[in-house]
Amino acid sequence: MPVPALSCGKTGITSLVLFVTLTVGCAHLSLEQYSLSVSGLPRSVEIPSVPFYPQQDHHCGPAAMAMVLQWNGEDLSPRDLVPEIFTPSRQGSLQPALIAAARRHNRLTYPIKGLQALLTELAAGHPVIVLQNLGLRWFPRWHYSVSIGYDVAKDVVILHSGEEAGRHMGWTLFIRTWRRADYWGLVVLPTGQLPASADEHSYLKAVLGLEQAGQWEGAARAYSGALDRWHSSLGALMGLGNCRYGLGDLVGAEQAFRHAAKAHPDSGAAFNNLAHVLAEQRRIAEAIDMATRAVAIGGASKSLYLQTLREIQAMGETGPD
Repeated sequence: MPVPALSCGKTGITSLVLFVTLTVGCAHLSLEQYSLSVSGLPRSVEIPSVPFYPQQDHHCGPAAMAMVLQWNGEDLSPRDLVPEIFTPSRQGSLQPALIAAARRHNRLTYPIKGLQALLTELAAGHPVIVLQNLGLRWFPRWHYSVSIGYDVAKDVVILHSGEEAGRHMGWTLFIRTWRRADYWGLVVLPTGQLPASADEHSYLKAVLGLEQAGQWEGAARAYSGALDRWHSSLGALMGLGNCRYGLGDLVGAEQAFRHAAKAHPDSGAAFNNLAHVLAEQRRIAEAIDMATRAVAIGGASKSLYLQTLREIQAMGETGPD
């Protein structure tokens, strides 16, 4: 969702919330009505260990991220994060900036969308950064809060927001302001710890972002965590192998790629990468065998596999295995 400047100034927030409250009409959406979302979850949840930072003008992004990173064990204040997150020309913070900042601090960022995911994460004890539009769609006022709980009986969501810690926001108002921001939320966790609402594809995409940020060790832990839940996941095994390779751990990379090739014998990529790692260990005969198998499997990357095979064969011609 494209989001314009995210202004979090204190002036006007109270009046805007009042205006929205007065214009929602008589309709009331009880949390009880979302039976799918609350079924099997606790009726009341609050995460008391999430610290609170009052937001400064336009700095709700750094404040929200500081809260969840402090909860993660990082000793950072909003002031520390302003250079990483806040965009002066936009007078606010954009979602990609929040995600990038958390990755720089070696934390997994998992975007969520919708009620089911939000309540599931809160019930698991994970605070969630939520983006709200406290204005209107045609006159937005973007704001980041940190959701730390909910109460079914009281029909409230509990937020660290603005200058108020543990604010009880009525369910109807929260849904309306969150819906205007397309139900966007962000879970930030230590690497290796999985979001409660995670599915394999979305989780691996999140870990790939950590890997691409050069956080090899953290990404390796995250891929290992994926394998605890999704045994023999090809994406997790390949990612783990790439991370071990990035760390210079050829033995660990070989183990991951060998596991991938065994569990997924139709994956040319697994055999290709295994061949590459074996060649770097000067195990040329084994490497040629693996590369040949990758070429035989073929597919869209067959030309790459052929290149790998030829390079390994050339290595064999320069010296003994």
